[in-house]
Amino acid sequence: MAGRLHDFTPQRYMLTYGPNEPALRVRAGDSVRVKTLDAGGTDEQGRRVSPSMLQSRADTDLLRSNPLVGPFHVEGAQPGDALAVRIVRIGLNRATAYSTSEAHFGMFSGEAPGRKMLVSPPLQKERFDWRLDLRRKTGTLRLKRSAQRTITVPLDPFIGSIGVAPRYGRVETALTPGEYGGNMDCIETRQGTTIFLPVFVRGGLLAFGDIHAAQGDGEICGTALETSAEVTLKFDVLKGQTLDWPRMEDREWIMTVGSARPLTDALRIAFREMLNWLTRERRFDSREAIQLLSQAGRVRVGNVCDPNYSVVYKLRKSLLTR
Repeated sequence: MAGRLHDFTPQRYMLTYGPNEPALRVRAGDSVRVKTLDAGGTDEQGRRVSPSMLQSRADTDLLRSNPLVGPFHVEGAQPGDALAVRIVRIGLNRATAYSTSEAHFGMFSGEAPGRKMLVSPPLQKERFDWRLDLRRKTGTLRLKRSAQRTITVPLDPFIGSIGVAPRYGRVETALTPGEYGGNMDCIETRQGTTIFLPVFVRGGLLAFGDIHAAQGDGEICGTALETSAEVTLKFDVLKGQTLDWPRMEDREWIMTVGSARPLTDALRIAFREMLNWLTRERRFDSREAIQLLSQAGRVRVGNVCDPNYSVVYKLRKSLLTR
């Protein structure tokens, strides 16, 4: 469906997913092109955004992680529909990224913001500054304590946090993933992927940010290669296609996402949603679908550090056409 391309300049960055005032109204078939901040609120010039441009509330403090652009209200999207959001382009727009290790966050802390229970001393905070070669598509870190070595990793940019307003009028931080998408931190949300998200409020209210230049499975230390980008998304509305959890599709895979704690529950959700996809829409018998998924399914762990963990269950599309 042809539509209009909106070049959008944020006037405010959101810190929550919820029934927030739309920043822009678009139609099915429209695209949005917008520059994001990194997870710490810094733009492509290395300038930290003014606190006055961040979402705030007079009655409470908001967690200032992963500032989001949006929300975008998609005309015609109603509860019970699904949003189809195609990631047309992720253009990294600066030559730096950062990662950190810090207290009370990451896989080894066993904690999350607001739940600080460790008896032993927490990790000391440390920042790691990476150089990005956008032409060669690599990121390089010079190590300070490991015999002056450097490590170089390939870049694979993706959107760390993308989602709609949650069900039941809830408000969730931009750090948390759930049935609405959110901070899933899964590398599959890359250029060329279409994300299917349930619509719980009129217009969907999609917001996104937290671009990662690269990340290993699990986001073990709690951060990826955090950076900024210019991102183009295209929107569509799938009327009457009721979803409970996010789905994704690219040229090779169909995918479902579950977010929960413990990690096994996230996997169970993702597996159940894939089973539902096959039985309800691909006309598989459930027992035979379980055989297919058990023998050919693939699992990727998005994160094991956020307030909920995220798991992606994947199946090759070629297995569905034989």
